Amino acid sequence: MGQIIDIWLSRPNLITFILIFLWGLYIMIAHHNLIKKLIGMYLVQTSVIFFFVTISAKSGATVPILFDDGAMQPVQYANPLPHVLMLTAIVVGVATLGVSLALVIAIYRQYQSLDEEEILSQRLE
Repeated sequence: MGQIIDIWLSRPNLITFILIFLWGLYIMIAHHNLIKKLIGMYLVQTSVIFFFVTISAKSGATVPILFDDGAMQPVQYANPLPHVLMLTAIVVGVATLGVSLALVIAIYRQYQSLDEEEILSQRLE
C-alpha cells in the first residue's frame, strides 16, 4: 500500500487530473443550471486532455526529426501523435461547447429559464 501512495505522490499531475475530473463530474451531477453543467462537462474534457498529454510526455526526448548522421535511436524521440490527437480533441471540444451554448440560448428563449427542473416541469404541463 505504501508503494502505491508513493507512486501517486511522485506524480502530482495524476492527482490533478483526478481532482479536476471529479470536480467537473460533481458540477454536472449536482447543479441544475444548464450553463453550470456545460462548465462541468468542459472541466471533464479538459482533465482527460491533460491526462493524455501528461502520460505521453517523455523526459529527455527530442523532436522526431531525422538527421543525416543517424546517431539517434528511435527510443530517444518523442511521439507527436498523442499531442496531435489532443489538439484535435481541443478543437472538437470548443466546437461542441459553442453548439451547446447556442442550444442553451434557444432553450432559454423557449422556456425563459436555465434551470433543468423548471424546464422539465414546464415541458410536462
